[in-house]
Amino acid sequence: MKKYIDSGKIDTRSGFGVGLYEAGKADSRVVALTADLKGSLKMDQFAAEFPERFIQCGIAESNMVGVAAGLAVTGKIPFIGSFAEFVSGRVYDQVRQEVGYGHTNVKIASSHAGITLGEDGATHQTMEDIALMRAIPGMVVINPCDFNQTKQATIAAAKYEGPVYLRFGRPSWPNFTPDEPFEIGKAYIMNEGSDVTIIACGHLVWESIKAAEALEAEGISAEVINIATIKPLDEAAVLASALKTKAVVVAEEHNSAGGIGELIAGVLAKNAPTPMEFLNGEDKWGQSGTPAELLAAYGLDAAHIVLAAKKAIARK
Repeated sequence: MKKYIDSGKIDTRSGFGVGLYEAGKADSRVVALTADLKGSLKMDQFAAEFPERFIQCGIAESNMVGVAAGLAVTGKIPFIGSFAEFVSGRVYDQVRQEVGYGHTNVKIASSHAGITLGEDGATHQTMEDIALMRAIPGMVVINPCDFNQTKQATIAAAKYEGPVYLRFGRPSWPNFTPDEPFEIGKAYIMNEGSDVTIIACGHLVWESIKAAEALEAEGISAEVINIATIKPLDEAAVLASALKTKAVVVAEEHNSAGGIGELIAGVLAKNAPTPMEFLNGEDKWGQSGTPAELLAAYGLDAAHIVLAAKKAIARK
């Protein structure tokens, strides 16, 4: 199988910050707004270089969405940055009406998503946001896996005409993908295999790669697919892999309701019913702990992916 090397752990939110700056250099229409979280969203470089295109909205997320929608109508390309909890749940009505229904060209940068937020605990560990954003007609949903992919996804989002929800995280994480242009709507085949398909997004792509390496040591060939774009889904890639391996595992840092597990299951149920195992946050709240502790506690680490893969294979 292909070997991936961690070139140095760095948070995916920093990938967003660099990508935002690069997008701003390339297109003067790019503007950035935040709700008192410039540092947390790594917007400092953009704000320093393009102060006339940076708006500090204060702790007023709903207003920020409205301002961004207005800027989009005038031809700007606004990125709004906040924590996932605030920029999905708190402002859902504004996102639905002013960004979704209006199909305005607003990019929603959602940081500190999922259980790996860590010690901040349940109130900030957003595990429902993919479900919320998937449900909005016309909303593109992207959850890249590392620094490089987050940077490139941000640049791609700036070029895309229409609303985008871009999800990333807080912890330092392995950076292992090539620094190359991101294609919205494409599933990335990280490793080819024949016995089981492991589908993941975000931080769990790395855990899936480690699981595939462990399975290979036991003589099991695992195909790993990075669903970096959740909506629109690359159904062709999912189906091709499922038809080949005839066993599927889906791993995600999200609640069981409305995540990629249900999305993949729906595609396979209609086209190629396949034994499946699901790894997710189930129907539980988060809790405080380090990212590694929480991934293990919620059954989302490589060791649990290995066990799920064997269960799926046994059900062929």
